[in-house]
Amino acid sequence: MRKNLTALGAAVIICAGSVAACAESAANDRGEGQAMSQQTIETTLRAHNEELMSLPGVVGTAQSLCAGQPCIKVLVAERTEELEQAIHRILAGVPVVIEATGPIRAR
Repeated sequence: MRKNLTALGAAVIICAGSVAACAESAANDRGEGQAMSQQTIETTLRAHNEELMSLPGVVGTAQSLCAGQPCIKVLVAERTEELEQAIHRILAGVPVVIEATGPIRAR
């Protein structure tokens, strides 16, 4: 009897996982649940931060919300054509926005 209950429990867990996966797939098909995970943004920013900060005129990078969606902001002292061309608008699927802040100085 105990083996039957264990097998039944395993079958229920497998079915529940399948239903959840199907529901997530259906939500993605409808464009729902597309929010970028915090971990993905952190990983992407960490992977590209040194490259971005090495560009002349870049004064910082940040995780933010852009139009209500998670994004990476690249903070620049002044928006220039060179920076516009050098900074990709999407990094590893994460939207990137350039924001002119002026120089940033420590207090």
